[in-house]
Amino acid sequence: MTAVVVTRDRPRLLADALASVAAQRRPPLETRIGDDGDADLSDALAALGGIEATVVRTGAAGAGTARNRAAAGARGDALAFLDDDDRWLPEHLQGLAAALADPAVALAFGDCAVVREELGPEGTRAERARRVIAHDWDAALMRHDDFIPPSAWLVRRALFGRLGGFDESFRYSEDWDFLMRAASLTTPRRVPGVTVEIRMRASGNASADFGAERIECLRRLAARHGLPPIEPKTFWEVAETVASAGTERAKGGS
Repeated sequence: MTAVVVTRDRPRLLADALASVAAQRRPPLETRIGDDGDADLSDALAALGGIEATVVRTGAAGAGTARNRAAAGARGDALAFLDDDDRWLPEHLQGLAAALADPAVALAFGDCAVVREELGPEGTRAERARRVIAHDWDAALMRHDDFIPPSAWLVRRALFGRLGGFDESFRYSEDWDFLMRAASLTTPRRVPGVTVEIRMRASGNASADFGAERIECLRRLAARHGLPPIEPKTFWEVAETVASAGTERAKGGS
């Protein structure tokens, strides 16, 4: 499999993300980095140790474009995505690869911990709070909330290619759009157990940008997939919604 990491001018965060790639119990065949900025990444790349790495510069084209261009030269038969401000736990790729050993599975995902962080002295980060997103694939829930961050996915390269990758006309919510299109061809399989940390900070989180362009992307997403009007949320807020949905479902089954 190929690890596809997207970054934009955050080499210190990228170093943490790449260190989590290097710590995988089942390491990727290669790591391809879609660099959407122009920062010097040499120190961050050292965190990979001996894992082969290729940097693909994309010139501020957006996360979807960065992932697509990095994935274009991949040699692995599956693609595992990681944003530069997230981290994989050591068993992440091992568990997802086991799910794809079933030929009927074309996309697998792990559970996530959404971590709120605050900056400490000299740029150090401290965890302030966390919420967990742990929910089986649920098409009805996905119509209202994207509850599977791209850093949690492993997708067969054949499926990714069949779908044409991420729609680059979406600067936001391109991952939600991809999942909706993928789910029309396959049922994503959950691998239970938290293996991803989605890190939220006071600034710099794409999901926290509620500006006009994101609102327009959500409007287009709803129109394309026949969804009800979408309320913009961060993954922190989505985690609360998913937990509430699970509670209500448990009550209904009791």
